[in-house]
Amino acid sequence: MPHRRRPRYSGKNPRRFEDKYKELNPERYAETVAKVLASGKTPAGTHRSIMVAEILEQLAPKPGEVAVDCTLGYGGHARELLARLQPGGRLLGLDADPIELPKATARLRALGFGPDTFSPHRSNFAGLPKLLAGAGVAGADCILADLGVSSMQLDEPRRGFSVKNNGPLDMRMNPQLGQPASAFLEKIKPAALAALLTENADEPAAAVLSTALAGHSYATTLALATAIRAALPRLDAEAQDLAVRRVFQALRIAVNDEFSALDMFLRHLPFCLNPGGRAAILTFHSGEDRRVEHAFAAGRAAGLYAEIATEAVRASAFERRDNPRSKCAKLRWARKSAAQAADSTEAPP
Repeated sequence: MPHRRRPRYSGKNPRRFEDKYKELNPERYAETVAKVLASGKTPAGTHRSIMVAEILEQLAPKPGEVAVDCTLGYGGHARELLARLQPGGRLLGLDADPIELPKATARLRALGFGPDTFSPHRSNFAGLPKLLAGAGVAGADCILADLGVSSMQLDEPRRGFSVKNNGPLDMRMNPQLGQPASAFLEKIKPAALAALLTENADEPAAAVLSTALAGHSYATTLALATAIRAALPRLDAEAQDLAVRRVFQALRIAVNDEFSALDMFLRHLPFCLNPGGRAAILTFHSGEDRRVEHAFAAGRAAGLYAEIATEAVRASAFERRDNPRSKCAKLRWARKSAAQAADSTEAPP
């Protein structure tokens, strides 16, 4: 067959996600990816792990230990943990996303981490105790949970997580389960939506937006974003954009039942750690951070944790400038009491 040239896109840079073939194949186009990174942006279809050094400092992984990455994502944090767990260590990687989990697994396998050192598991972190028991692990020495949405999910229009590119209003971490955000929004009542916008995103215009949006049908991300802006005509464009982000965040949390999963994970967490084990959780908004802070404080008061973060750790000024997505990140950590028995991965009733 005659050689066929790749179709040219119009303009200097491709606008559509699927046209960004150089960034979507970073191994082949490393120079292009480097330019994108140097500009302070994240290449399409990839993810830049946040606060890696700070997380490694608190988890302090050692050769021969067992670690769990509860939110595998692109695999960046897992890669750094695995390097420090060798020789003899093991990492279990959890991710509920059936699309991204195989990709992250392939990246880590390509780096030489075989089944004896790394095992992927398609699971929500709320199921951590059951997963550990099934893997024959009594407890972990290090447990990490990065609660942020990955850049791959945000960038892919078909996932419907953002208005960066227009796509179906979906937002499900696992597209095979539950209902999309479009159906959720169409069924919800104004009072319930107002409460959700307040709880999940601290939205100041929750009452106005809930009346305008609840019970309506929005097939695409752009359609919903347009409706949000139209409901807030007195705000300037920047304030409207912030409202759009908050509404999308609140819907994503609700569609994926994220707070319920996080509450269950936090309840079981100390019983999944070995004596002296370390946990680190990276949050990205106040609703998550409050839950983690309160759970760690309660665990400390109950004697389950010997030490916890007194204040959230923030990304350095350099990282916030280099990777804008790290600006709202907060890291909290806890260390389990060395005297606490680890004979069960189930929290008490």
